[in-house]
Amino acid sequence: MSVVMARGVLYVHSAPTALCPHIEWAIGSVLDKRIDMEWTAQPAAPGMLRAELSWIGPQGSGAQLASALRGWAHLRYEVTEEQSAGADGGRWSHTPELGIFHATTDVHGNIMVTEDRIRYAYETGAGDPAAVYHELSLALGESWDEELEPFRHAAEGAPVRWLHQVG
Repeated sequence: MSVVMARGVLYVHSAPTALCPHIEWAIGSVLDKRIDMEWTAQPAAPGMLRAELSWIGPQGSGAQLASALRGWAHLRYEVTEEQSAGADGGRWSHTPELGIFHATTDVHGNIMVTEDRIRYAYETGAGDPAAVYHELSLALGESWDEELEPFRHAAEGAPVRWLHQVG
């Protein structure tokens, strides 16, 4: 049985300097290779560093990367995994305050909310539009986006990594 490969990007939005070698080690253990990331200052959090890494690994590596980095104090990151043969794409977002969020994504990176999650929002809302809105906001990870947005913008001018179709 052949291994299906996937691609993605890891965005470390902010990390303390002392944590950077540990992050590289954790990523390397998932991708089974030595990782040397190019760390730069994170203007949105003075004293913190940021880095990006395009990765290629076996399908499911995005979830493994997110899990390997989960729970470290002061670490903000996002992991994306593109769709690959037989699997949807995914996005994992982590902040120290909110923890981790996962969503399935389509080929364009849009979050896909399942029918069951939408039905849950309707049922929980019980006719209250504000409650339905709240549940859909949770399903879309809006709180994570709001918290990470200043760190994403602070990275403007960072090197762009283009991904290509796998499979």
